[in-house]
Amino acid sequence: MDTISRRKFLQLTGASAIGATATQLSISDIAKAAVTRPLPLGTPIVVVVTLYGGNDGLNTVVPFNDPIYKSSRPDILLKDTQVLPIGEDLGLNATMTGFKSLWDQKKLAIVRGVGYPSPDRSHFSSMAIWQSASPKAHVSSGWIGRWLDSQQHDPFQAIGLGSVLPPLLAGVKQVGSVLPLGGLVIPTGSLATDCKRLSLPSNSDSRLQAAAAVSMKDLFSISSTVTPILKRPAPIPDNLPSNVGGNFGSDSSLSQQLDVVAKLVAAGSPTKVWAVSLGGFDTHADEVKAQSALLGTVSNSITRFLSQIHATNRANDVVVMVYSEFGRRVKANASHGTDHGTSGPVFLAGNRINGGFYGDQPALTAQISGDLAVTTDFRSIYGSVIEDVLSTPVGQVISGWSSKLPLIKGV
Repeated sequence: MDTISRRKFLQLTGASAIGATATQLSISDIAKAAVTRPLPLGTPIVVVVTLYGGNDGLNTVVPFNDPIYKSSRPDILLKDTQVLPIGEDLGLNATMTGFKSLWDQKKLAIVRGVGYPSPDRSHFSSMAIWQSASPKAHVSSGWIGRWLDSQQHDPFQAIGLGSVLPPLLAGVKQVGSVLPLGGLVIPTGSLATDCKRLSLPSNSDSRLQAAAAVSMKDLFSISSTVTPILKRPAPIPDNLPSNVGGNFGSDSSLSQQLDVVAKLVAAGSPTKVWAVSLGGFDTHADEVKAQSALLGTVSNSITRFLSQIHATNRANDVVVMVYSEFGRRVKANASHGTDHGTSGPVFLAGNRINGGFYGDQPALTAQISGDLAVTTDFRSIYGSVIEDVLSTPVGQVISGWSSKLPLIKGV
């Protein structure tokens, strides 16, 4: 077989492979280069945890003494024995023992009533708003992606775990990288030799051809850097609470993702933003059992992850943020579930967190057409992460926005 030329390869694949890549470039360009220099100790790191489906905030941070809560949810309310009281007549879902431990250590912040103006109950639209940080105007870039645009090119700056790049990591000029849980599978032998040659720069390439070549080069680089690290054992948790309950340490998708993040953080990967996720929160029916199990997974996986990080020299560097695209309606539906709503709680955890409550708890006496009021704009949380973790003025990332909350301790 003739040895394929670099330009011939790009020409032959231009209508399909390059086209597919171009389609994904705005949201899921995954082929970015890895670098081998370690992240300096003391550099803040944020782990963004997305809960897909719309988590029911009222059965997460529970107003268990509120008579309206009880009357609105006779079949799905959590009783006193099913919550872990945390003050102000609120309690965590009883499966969230790990979060309760973090709360008691003042390493957990709970931001209440989080949403945005004129809420949208569509999963797609609301998640697009959260990931773009643009409630009014449609934009094709994510908030972390726009932060990447303000940084020098470094494809290891932001990494999503999974097979598709989350939109929040897609900028206008730069995008984050994505890592499959099992590592990257790349060509070997003579095909690998040809592919590496195809990745060499050429002054005659178009912009897309040059991008494709860089992507191929980066694919080999990131594989050689990351795959050996992924084969290492994860850091051993060293400060777990003695009673974490439920499915602690389970082999859930979220736990697997966070194990990978823990390995790479411990190895000094020069990554400042990690993105992981868990689905299943669209609880229209039989909510209590399903959501409680999911919340236990979230709480236990994150607590375990932070304990793994505690066992490294990065314990004071990592901040975890947990959000979902919307909350649920106050009143239960006929299927013992809840329908799409508006505001809900956001969690931030880690040694650098100023633990406690932020924002007002939406009053059940002041519902808006059966929904919880939005008392905290999510962009104020992003402002804290952008300025106090990523050391960037929030206005550079979220145009016209300057507000933030005192969630993060100084370095």
